[in-house]
Amino acid sequence: MSEQPRAGRRARRTDVRRLPELQVDDVAALHAILDAALHAAVGIQVDGQPFVLPMACARDGDHLLLHGSTGSRLMRALASGAAVCVNVTHVDGLVYARSAFESSMRYRSATVLGTATEVPADDRLRALEVLTEHLLPGRWAELRAPLPKELAATSVLRVPLDEWSVKVSTGFSEDPDEDLHQRVWAGAVPLRTILDAPVDAPDLDPGLPAPAHVRERRPPG
Repeated sequence: MSEQPRAGRRARRTDVRRLPELQVDDVAALHAILDAALHAAVGIQVDGQPFVLPMACARDGDHLLLHGSTGSRLMRALASGAAVCVNVTHVDGLVYARSAFESSMRYRSATVLGTATEVPADDRLRALEVLTEHLLPGRWAELRAPLPKELAATSVLRVPLDEWSVKVSTGFSEDPDEDLHQRVWAGAVPLRTILDAPVDAPDLDPGLPAPAHVRERRPPG
């Protein structure tokens, strides 16, 4: 199977080289994958050492928002202009083949390359609302306003969705003809995210029920 860049298009560093037929160039697919994500794997190199960290994320138009502590060395490195690689992957199923070699997964994966910039102070509160409403829909209106010391301790970064790739695998195994006679089950086991019933905090005031937006919430995407 060819791993060369597709004909008629200049090679880009975000082109999928392995199984290029699984690449999806539709920006709507990128948005759907990011909108279904609660966290992203964020890769950065600091002093020659690569790091990959999980971070809460949310899409804000044509940017991806990330947030963390202002005291984080890696957040400071990102804010200073270090190159970043962000990946979001949803595993949608396990693919059972007639051999270990052909067994695989169903997945939707998006990778974004670029440089993060710090959200300006006058837009930070709105960005935090976007993040909060993505992670905890309906919650922002119920909460007290962030305190100045909380805002000072929180860094919000945004990565432009300018350079990206999407790879999607949805099918079954492609067993070679010589394996089709094997008396071994082949197929797929779908995977999905579920939300269990909410659990009260131990110090919650008695008789205070979880709001409807918590009780009735469904997984994103």
